[in-house]
Amino acid sequence: MRLKIVFVILSWLSAPAFFLGRALAQGPAARQAPTCMPTAEQAAQAFGARGGGPAGQGQQVPGPAAQPVPRNLTITAIPGVVAAGGKWTKVWQEGGNSADGIIPDKDGSVLVAQEDYDTVLKIDANGETSVAVADAKGVGALSMDRQGRLYGAHRTERPGSTKPDKEWIVNAITMLAPERMTIADKWANGTTLTVRPNDLAADSHGGAYFTLGCLYYAGPKGVTVVADNIRTNGIAFSPDDRILYVTNGGSLVAFDVEGPGMLTNRRDFAMLSVGSNGDGTAVDSKGRLYVSSNPGVQVFDKTGKYLGVIPTPRGIISVAFAGPDKKTLFVIGGGADDENGQPIRQGPQQTAATIYKLPVIAQGLKGRAK
Repeated sequence: MRLKIVFVILSWLSAPAFFLGRALAQGPAARQAPTCMPTAEQAAQAFGARGGGPAGQGQQVPGPAAQPVPRNLTITAIPGVVAAGGKWTKVWQEGGNSADGIIPDKDGSVLVAQEDYDTVLKIDANGETSVAVADAKGVGALSMDRQGRLYGAHRTERPGSTKPDKEWIVNAITMLAPERMTIADKWANGTTLTVRPNDLAADSHGGAYFTLGCLYYAGPKGVTVVADNIRTNGIAFSPDDRILYVTNGGSLVAFDVEGPGMLTNRRDFAMLSVGSNGDGTAVDSKGRLYVSSNPGVQVFDKTGKYLGVIPTPRGIISVAFAGPDKKTLFVIGGGADDENGQPIRQGPQQTAATIYKLPVIAQGLKGRAK
């Protein structure tokens, strides 16, 4: 009897790996359904487990406040990108999962997704705030296409949520402005979307690619898996929209874009500094890539050559160019401190967010938000 029980338990534990391997072996046709299963680390991240430590490194566990680790904030010159000796300025902070998926607005301000508050918040360079989109249930990331249409990634609630309508908040990709509409909240086979979208990039064709472990496309026919066997998080198009870049743990992967939801020529593009994972991603007018990570903003040229890191006051989860001329770099730091220097812990994730800005030499894209 004991041997039988052990066999049943082992069979049950091995089932997910078996079905995942079978799904991947069946090819593209099988990947129209939710066969892409995140690892334990990605699952933790799917529930917003960024905390105040290294970006994307796992869940922050409430407990005694850890002693802050000194960070070397000396900025060294990266030719064409940033001058030596620059200083970050704190713009804004708030408790809870209060800022992610940062993008520039048309007037130079930034927009951030406030998952805990169901709001898209607009923040100007002086830290003054206003509500850009209200009642955006579960919005956790943003993108804007070349037509200026605002898209959002919406996520089901984490354990511990106290929202009275939490059972009605669903995983979805939507258009938030100039009109509201659902792009997709189901898989292509019509079943409920079972992954909490992480970062996204609208493709200017009415759809959007998004990440969570694997790489997905949301369009009128639903959500499909367009790349598996990958650990995605940050995502960005090249300046001409012909290449899609995604982070893959400690590296970057590139795809050629053949059409909506059609990617080819997957290849390794660049490696991040040893021991760091990539999170949010942006590009500048010269095609350079900027990847948020625990050490700071890691910069690569358009060939994938590593140019250096711009150190930040804390580990960061999102990055964008904004300001009137798009020559100011804005980042979201994971976590925030109160007036006594103690970590702020609010919401189901027990965390907070801080936004910083830095004048740079490089310039963001003019024809696209990010």
